[in-house]
Amino acid sequence: MSEISALLTLFEAQRPRLRAVAFRMLGSRNDAEDAVQETWLRLSRAADTTVESIEAWLTTVVSHICLDMLRAKKTRGDDIAHPQEQLEPPVTSPVSPQEADLALADSVSAALLVVLQKLAPAERVAFVLHDMFDLNFDEIAPILDRTPEATRQLASRARRRVRGEDAITEAQQNDRKRQREIVGAFLTAAKGGDLQGLLAVLDPDVVLRSDAAAVKLGGPAEMRDVTAVANSFKGRAQAAQPALIDDVMGIVVAPRGKVLVVLQITFRNDKIVAIEAIANKASLAEADIVLLQN
Repeated sequence: MSEISALLTLFEAQRPRLRAVAFRMLGSRNDAEDAVQETWLRLSRAADTTVESIEAWLTTVVSHICLDMLRAKKTRGDDIAHPQEQLEPPVTSPVSPQEADLALADSVSAALLVVLQKLAPAERVAFVLHDMFDLNFDEIAPILDRTPEATRQLASRARRRVRGEDAITEAQQNDRKRQREIVGAFLTAAKGGDLQGLLAVLDPDVVLRSDAAAVKLGGPAEMRDVTAVANSFKGRAQAAQPALIDDVMGIVVAPRGKVLVVLQITFRNDKIVAIEAIANKASLAEADIVLLQN
């Protein structure tokens, strides 16, 4: 058997799962088939590449393709799902228990497709892969170019929207108010060059990470020392202001009113335990940003 024939055999065994993943992300049978076919083309071109896990590799590739398609549709203003296709896809008679499970996963109601259509592309990918296909956030994060914690937040926000739970509780309002105060103290200390003020709001185990675009702007790929993190912001952040980013308290850096970087913040015990700098244009374009008063 030739190498391509062997790859095709492996691919065909994964096709039902890939089709299920793509359909739930894209909401269109035709688009899902296009994504799966593009996945096969990329696998065939990667014939000389050693793939440790064919299932993981194919899931990552089809997810990247779907994410690009969702972002392109959003940029064009297209509907993500087509009404005529918001039906359960036809299912052929399965020949094994595994295929029966995949056929069930491929079946999705029109009502759910309508809800998924309202999610931002990154939210949709995080939700589908985690909640519907049981991938962990460490596996999903590289697909979205986010940290696992930021990916977890995307999936959590998507989950609330799918369940119709956008309204926040009184406890969540109180948490947000406290987080707003912490962000305010952080920005005041940063702009004023107050090292002790920065250390007061940073967790001793704080980690600062930057996506590839933010690294090009001079951010560190990763920094873990609390004093180093504090010093990296000391006397800076003059163009920064607090904001809700995907419904989570964070910071936006917008010189002359143009969003350049967003800082997604994770809190623990009233301290900042993680800061993720995101400058990727596609990620910024799909982020839900609500600016707050300084």
